Amino acid sequence: MVVLSQPTLEDFSLIKTCKPSGSLFTGIPVIDLSAPDAKTLIVEACQEFGFFKVVNHGVCPELMARLEAEAVKFFSLPQPEKDRAGPPSPFGYGNKKIGPNGDVGWIEYLLFSTNPDFISQKFLSMFQEEPEVFRSAVNEYIWKVRGVVCRVLELIADGLRIEPRDVLSKLLRDEKSDSFFRLNYYPPCPKVQAQSGRNLVGFGEHTDPQIMSAVRSNNTTGLQISLRDGTWVSVPPDQSSFFINVGDSLQVMTNGRFRSVRHRVLADSLKPRVSMIYFGGPPPSEKITPLPPLMEEGEESLYKEFTWSEYKKSAYKSRLGDNRLGQFEKIIKKKKKATGP
Repeated sequence: MVVLSQPTLEDFSLIKTCKPSGSLFTGIPVIDLSAPDAKTLIVEACQEFGFFKVVNHGVCPELMARLEAEAVKFFSLPQPEKDRAGPPSPFGYGNKKIGPNGDVGWIEYLLFSTNPDFISQKFLSMFQEEPEVFRSAVNEYIWKVRGVVCRVLELIADGLRIEPRDVLSKLLRDEKSDSFFRLNYYPPCPKVQAQSGRNLVGFGEHTDPQIMSAVRSNNTTGLQISLRDGTWVSVPPDQSSFFINVGDSLQVMTNGRFRSVRHRVLADSLKPRVSMIYFGGPPPSEKITPLPPLMEEGEESLYKEFTWSEYKKSAYKSRLGDNRLGQFEKIIKKKKKATGP
């Protein structure tokens, strides 16, 4: 039997801590994708929160449970075996380090491109012998969840009354779509909680740069979002549903009508948190600009034009908590009203 070593207090020294929220926020919008008013409610949620929960999404619970079980099996391996799947470049296995610019968190993760051929090759290089159950669960899950996100994006187009209906979803269905899939594992941290009454930050505050992301986790708390007034609130976990994040790209494409949600994850003191995130991104050459059918007469773009490739490179050079869109925002001068003689 392999006995895993327990983390020492030195392991926590570079990782930020945060006082846990006393209660769960009950105001998260819940959208039934089969409801006739879903398109209206989604648009309202994107405008107010940049975040909402979807139910009746059509992804079977057995698939989600199977992938979670395979992820837990991997993260339970001895550290030397997991390390063979890393370091991330940017894909592969990572431990505590998040990106190349000094961000750290109480987290282990696997990051993949959503291309099925890439996943097959990566699994072979990571495990030598391909774990078919794990690989097939990842591919099937990505396929299903991309369908959910595309459905949400088409409901957004309906709600905003813009044509064609697939103006957003086609970017994710494009064979050159630059989308990612991430499995995150946040080990419990009872020592820090016992000594300081605070929780370790698993993944620091940030926004997602892509168009939209879909998060599914086990029933462990930890996900928090920032409201418009800057208040951080804890999201009640729900392992049967998906939580949808508006990304920076969609904020730009709606010219600021939608807001990309700032969020973070705190590690639980007693239970591990396992989350699976699909990040829906456009092709690298896609220009990220406000959608013309959405712009009113005389309305100016709030952002300079850029491609997804340019934005991703810029984001990769930044720290997690940076305002990545800041350097792309225009300074809009208010027009003076004409005065009479």
